[in-house]
Amino acid sequence: MHVIDSHTGGEPTRVILDGGPDLGSGPLAERAARLARDHRDFYRSVILEPRGQVAMVCALLVEPVDPRCVTGVIYFDADAVLGMCGHGTIGLAVTLFHMGRIGLGKHRIETPVGVVTVDVQDANTVTVTNVESRRVRSGVSVAVEGVGAVTGDIAYGGNCFFLVDPSPVPVTSSNVRQLTETAIAVREALIAAGQGCGQAMPIDHVIFYGPAEGPGGHSRNFVLCPDDAYDRSPCGTGSSARLACLAADGRLAEGEEIVQESVIGSTYRLSWRKGPTGGVIPSITGNAYVMAESRLIFAPQDPFRNGIAP
Repeated sequence: MHVIDSHTGGEPTRVILDGGPDLGSGPLAERAARLARDHRDFYRSVILEPRGQVAMVCALLVEPVDPRCVTGVIYFDADAVLGMCGHGTIGLAVTLFHMGRIGLGKHRIETPVGVVTVDVQDANTVTVTNVESRRVRSGVSVAVEGVGAVTGDIAYGGNCFFLVDPSPVPVTSSNVRQLTETAIAVREALIAAGQGCGQAMPIDHVIFYGPAEGPGGHSRNFVLCPDDAYDRSPCGTGSSARLACLAADGRLAEGEEIVQESVIGSTYRLSWRKGPTGGVIPSITGNAYVMAESRLIFAPQDPFRNGIAP
């Protein structure tokens, strides 16, 4: 299996160029559902240790339905097939540029939740124009054992998020373990309460916000992903959900740019414009760097051929 690894703001992406399962044809949402339902052993074997690493997201290249797109892509982490991935799209664009498959400028990429646009500004800098994002519900409170009442907004940015500002735990890299445990408890409480972004879309990400530490930063975030790893980047789909909430509250004007920090200090530049159905069209600019190109081997006699289950 031919793969290229990159990282976006510290968050790893593994692009799978060949060797994936046959998912058939048709809409990417159907192919993504087929991957989740029928090929769990495959995607976990690619992303779990010893081949993968904590926090990695994989980007499986597939044929797009829309002929205007340079590729289709299905993202997944160790626990779930994802609708969209912002850092992964930045990493994918940098990887395709590294391979000579795309040049500078704008390109369309098809995902299970719709077509997104990437603007490759140089070998490492990419702006992603994401799918329309929206706030689903504001001021949602949930009782969390050992924490108390936690209040936040539910928003969609390609995945379903619960956004809490201010965080119940200071958003610093020294608090990652406590932040992780608290976010997991919050997500479990929300799922138990039936909260989500709509039918068959439970909350799978939780974001806590605190004050920015760098000059010019708007805020610093901690993002819990579906596999219980934290996002080293500021999270592209989470930033999209954040933009929808800021816009809905009148806290960020259309076209105004802010800098979002991650818990490790990496940054995205964010802005929004009005969407066609009342949401926002997010713009996320970040940097990615190719780290390795390799071929994965799946020896039949390898006892950990399918990865080390957590």
